[in-house]
Amino acid sequence: MPGAPIWCRQLTSAIRRSVSVSRIEKPADSDPARSTLRAGKPTLKTIAEMTGLAITTVSRALGNAPQISEATRRRVHEVAAAIGYLPDRAAQRLKTGRTNVISVLLDPHEEILGFGTSVMHGLARALQATPYHLIVTPNFLDGSNVDAVNYIIRNGMADGLIFSRTEPFDPRVRLLLENGFPFITHGRTEFSTPHAFVDYDNFAFAYEATKRLIVKGRRKVTIILPPRRLTFHQHMLHGFMTAVREAGIAYEIPEALDLDSPADMIRDHMRRRSAEADPPDGFTCPGEVSALATITGMSDNGLALGGEYDIVAKQTSRLLSQIQPKVETIYEDLTAAGEAMGRLLLKRIAGEPAGELTLLQSPQFSFPTP
Repeated sequence: MPGAPIWCRQLTSAIRRSVSVSRIEKPADSDPARSTLRAGKPTLKTIAEMTGLAITTVSRALGNAPQISEATRRRVHEVAAAIGYLPDRAAQRLKTGRTNVISVLLDPHEEILGFGTSVMHGLARALQATPYHLIVTPNFLDGSNVDAVNYIIRNGMADGLIFSRTEPFDPRVRLLLENGFPFITHGRTEFSTPHAFVDYDNFAFAYEATKRLIVKGRRKVTIILPPRRLTFHQHMLHGFMTAVREAGIAYEIPEALDLDSPADMIRDHMRRRSAEADPPDGFTCPGEVSALATITGMSDNGLALGGEYDIVAKQTSRLLSQIQPKVETIYEDLTAAGEAMGRLLLKRIAGEPAGELTLLQSPQFSFPTP
């Protein structure tokens, strides 16, 4: 660069040396898999290059085809997990007609502590070794969310559906049965056509809880029931009334309260009722929140748990027995319920008869000797 200032010639020379070095000294990437990873997300070709297998073999191994040896399948799955390979859902859907999605209508239910997290933990455990993913849609307590179910069916948004809080003739169940769409419910219905379900034996819970109160010498018992529109309202009422009639004991059922009532409403009712004539002294509570609200309302009037009254409550989180050990509890394992629903729904998606895919969970209790 004749005539240019010396500093300009020096700078130009330095830039040229830098470019030359970057071209010569930068090592070529001899790993084709890394090159592919830099170019975009991992593909079947990426795994094939890393394992030395054919792309068709990789595809079959990821699909757990029985023709591929277990060692090869394990090796392919390990590589796929290590590089973060995810199948192209759109391509899979076009090829197989499957979404590899299971949709869950989940209730924001404050009465049952940990309901959502426990059920989802169980579902995740059931699906962890499968290609299925979970998508959660909120299901509101004041309705059965038929529109959400209809949307999922019409748009092919999932291969299977899970929901709870069933009604005797649940419109969601009717719609799914009419469309032949795979589903499983947490709770039963009264349809003559069988469908897959996992349910808790609420008759047995209410019966055993009420019997326990009677054994402890309580003279008048009461229960907080689920909303009337739900199937397990009848199950729980039947269990409670069976125990009451067998013993010939006094009882009352508060009409203004149910399982969905806010905790402060339950507390205020119990405080008011315990100050009136002939109040109940034995309480069957279907959840931990209603039990704690009952204790608060009774203690506001100076009444002591285990003295003037007793409670037997359904427990789902193990929390109640830690903070109120005088409450005797009957356990419902929601994680096990979620896992069972996941496993049974997979069988239903695979074509197994719905009538053979049912489970009624037994209550878990170990009452101390009075």
